[in-house]
Amino acid sequence: MGERCCAAVLRVLVLQAAWALSGGQVRYSVPEEAKAGTVVGRLAQDLGLEAGEAEARRLRLVAPGRRASVEVSGASGALLVSSRLDREELCGKSAPCALRLEVLLERPLRVFHVQLEVTDINDNAPVFPAARKNLSIAESSLLGSHFPLEGASDADIGVNAQLTYTLSPSEHFIIEEENSNSRSKSLFLVLTKSLDRETIPVHRVVLTATDGGRPSLTGTMELVVFVLDANDNAPQFNQSVYNVHLSEDSIQGTLVVQMNATDVDEGSNKDVNYEIDTIVPPSGSDLFSIDTNTGEIRLTGALDFEGVNLYALNIRATDKGTPPLSGHCKVVLEVLDVNDNAPEVWVTSLSVPVPEDASLGTVVALLSVSDRDSGENGRVRCWVWPASPFGLEATFAGSYSLVLREALDRERVSEYEVEVRAEDGGAPALRASRGLRVPVSDVNDNAPSFAQAVYTVLARENNAAGAELARLWARDPDEAANGRVSYSVWDGGLGLGGGAGSSSGGSVWRPASSYVSVDAESGRLWALQPLDYEELQVLQFEVRAVDAGEPPLSGNATVQLFVLDENDNAPALLPPAGSAAEAGGVAAAEAALALAGAGSESGTLWAWAAWGAPAGQVVAKIRAVDADSGYNAWLRYELWEPRGKGPFRVGLYSGEVSTARALDEADGPRQRLLIVVRDHGEPARSATATLSVSLLEAAEAALAAGSSSSLAAVSRSAAGVELGAGAASAATNVWLVVAICAVSSLFLLAVVLYGASRWAPRAAVLSAPGPTTLVCASEVGSWSYSQRHSRSLCVADGAAKSDLMVFSPNFPPPPPAPAAKDTQPEPSALLDTVSATAFIPFSDPFYPP
Repeated sequence: MGERCCAAVLRVLVLQAAWALSGGQVRYSVPEEAKAGTVVGRLAQDLGLEAGEAEARRLRLVAPGRRASVEVSGASGALLVSSRLDREELCGKSAPCALRLEVLLERPLRVFHVQLEVTDINDNAPVFPAARKNLSIAESSLLGSHFPLEGASDADIGVNAQLTYTLSPSEHFIIEEENSNSRSKSLFLVLTKSLDRETIPVHRVVLTATDGGRPSLTGTMELVVFVLDANDNAPQFNQSVYNVHLSEDSIQGTLVVQMNATDVDEGSNKDVNYEIDTIVPPSGSDLFSIDTNTGEIRLTGALDFEGVNLYALNIRATDKGTPPLSGHCKVVLEVLDVNDNAPEVWVTSLSVPVPEDASLGTVVALLSVSDRDSGENGRVRCWVWPASPFGLEATFAGSYSLVLREALDRERVSEYEVEVRAEDGGAPALRASRGLRVPVSDVNDNAPSFAQAVYTVLARENNAAGAELARLWARDPDEAANGRVSYSVWDGGLGLGGGAGSSSGGSVWRPASSYVSVDAESGRLWALQPLDYEELQVLQFEVRAVDAGEPPLSGNATVQLFVLDENDNAPALLPPAGSAAEAGGVAAAEAALALAGAGSESGTLWAWAAWGAPAGQVVAKIRAVDADSGYNAWLRYELWEPRGKGPFRVGLYSGEVSTARALDEADGPRQRLLIVVRDHGEPARSATATLSVSLLEAAEAALAAGSSSSLAAVSRSAAGVELGAGAASAATNVWLVVAICAVSSLFLLAVVLYGASRWAPRAAVLSAPGPTTLVCASEVGSWSYSQRHSRSLCVADGAAKSDLMVFSPNFPPPPPAPAAKDTQPEPSALLDTVSATAFIPFSDPFYPP
């Protein structure tokens, strides 16, 4: 028999692999029990691969859920038998026996579906339930009586499982097969000759089952027939075959069928007992029980459609006669499928992490989905949740690819928890799911970004070198090196406010890195040197943030560093102006003033006043300037000595020294005044000025004024020598006209210079004639302002901006014409008594309105 089997294998081994590429499917067939190493098919060649490409691209086999018993040769790409192939073990009675395999090919990833059909060979002989079968037959049995027998079973399929029966030669019995409307054949032992128990009490015959294979295999069972005497009527069922349908979810105790057999005999020969003779398949022997008296068959176990979907029960009804007679029938139970199996989802391949710049359609995973139920209960619908950015594509029956449907952004979602859900078509539907974790790998697609496009930083002057000014931070949502940011100062150019320290008085370009530096890692902005507000008010530069990705990306932010003024400069007294009296000079004829010349006391200011001067007469004006800005440069003047009610007072903000009352001879020939000039800073800084006022007669005052050589360049004051009431009045009018013309001229000059400054390439500082001191008169007094505070801000292109405001002088109204005896000499040119019209470039944010 072994030689015949091998010969059959060799005949089938001529590969009948007819492969059809319909949707990428390859079909092969191989006989079962083929030896290990048997070539099933040239898989690599059938897939169109070149020599050696199968090994280079890692051609391999994936068989989810079961052992495939085949493998792919890495060298040749052939599909080989790797272990024993037993069709009966793999598929049972199912025909055809087709294994669905998946073949993966990398670089690029591709999947092919291979259907391997394992063909049957006649390797299983028919097997009877028992080697010996005892039968009891009454001798009164009629000719042609049928006695059911349990046939043999063959694990093979098709023609190899088609059985024929023969009986050893006997004159009393023959074997007869009967096809009923059920799916199983009935086998009967038929009586052909009347029995005589006294002649032959026991008959022994051999029943042989032969399959249809080549060569055919056989199985035998010995039949021992005992001939019974007396009771000659056996029970009869009302039908020979009972067809029953029962759902697989039926509970234990469910009534399967009610048997009914009758016996026409009387007495004890009429009483019938029921029993289950045989059950096919034998594994169902524990699933059914029968009530011996009533014939009720009930369910004692759980049915499973996926395991066995058809049972055949041979029922015997036996009377109580002597000998007892039996009647037989068959119960064919068909199990109906219910939706009791949820779909199963398997991940056969997973390619993670997925780069965030992966193209649409990229295959992320391969999945296999199956459901053990049948019909609609086994039809599975699959989808992915959430619906984006991944989707499912069906590649073959029960096989899916998880592909990329939308663009990824790791900075928005760095990892996806994807759930593949499956639902069958049953009612109610059953569901299953499989979770996948899909991480997204980073690429450098985000440039560093500052929180603000422009940062405003305030720093006080005189800060220590190395002091931290601010901390800048740029965010890069990328990770690792792609998100590691380094900072640097970009020396694109900046404006430096001009002042007395520059030769041209304009802007001087210096790199920002000479003032500030930024820590490359932390973004800490710190000063390289102390800042000086009088030198620099605004520093504008850019800070660049660059990541470490490939290629590196960068972002910029503009930093505007404003230097805040500190009160680090004390007021400074100004020297006298170049002219003895400005065009808008004091209109008091009684007053004259002069700064002590080379022959006077050092640091003392001199002024003359006539006895009889009325209260409010301006005698002198103290001029001072503070190099600071804002409140730190806002000056106030205080009379320190003499204290109390003296004849003079000082304007709090104007610095004008005027008479507090009319002067008389009791005030003495000379008054010494100590005047303190203070700023409004914290703490306040001050300077002192000593003013010596000589009290003279009107004629003496005129003589002192006439002898002063410093007044030679200035016209006579409106308070000239008294030559008479008419001459004094005419002189006053002349000088008023001169003053008005001078003011108008200066105003026109200011307008012209203002217009020129608006279109000038560099900011210019404008002031009245004389030194760089600017004096602004207001209702609260004079505002002294240094030319150093005229600031211009230049950016990288060098363009300068400067705003100019024009202030009119705040002069007291001209007094009436003095009498001839009140004629005073001209005031000294060494001390200004009146501030001319001042032009102040108004660009300082702290300058008071």
